[in-house]
Amino acid sequence: MRHNKKFNHLSRKANHRAAMLSNMACSLIMHKRINTTLAKAKALRIYVEPILTRAKEDNMNNRRLAFSLLKQKEVVTELFQNVGEKIANRPGGYTRILRTGFRLGDAAEMAIIELVDYNENMLKETKKAAKKATRRAGKKAVKEAVEEVAAEAAPEAPAAPAAEEAKAE
Repeated sequence: MRHNKKFNHLSRKANHRAAMLSNMACSLIMHKRINTTLAKAKALRIYVEPILTRAKEDNMNNRRLAFSLLKQKEVVTELFQNVGEKIANRPGGYTRILRTGFRLGDAAEMAIIELVDYNENMLKETKKAAKKATRRAGKKAVKEAVEEVAAEAAPEAPAAPAAEEAKAE
């Protein structure tokens, strides 16, 4: 019976699964993004997030624990020198899974798993959407919202000289 055995076994024996997740974690840390099946991506996220949490504090014990799971010296160095510094202020959620469709051969659902702090396209600040006026908002609130949108859309032109010329005439 499978009581309280909640992780995905991925149709592999324990040694094969551990080696596969270790290799995938190394590839993720080195390349910052990998393409795999959705099931493997979800299993990898569970495997790699605690390692990334350990990388936030660089000491000998954390390095040894990471090496015992990753088994590649270059990857552990990359993890603690570059990745650990970049994720130091993040409280969790170091990876992102993006579904990419289905594989042609066997229709397996594919996904991209990536380190969140390394995707430059997602890190760009998005322009804040203008507040939508609701029916409950009074005329004053609607007027303020319209003025804010107008102020953001058109840069302010020097209107003072034109007003002074009108006064002089």
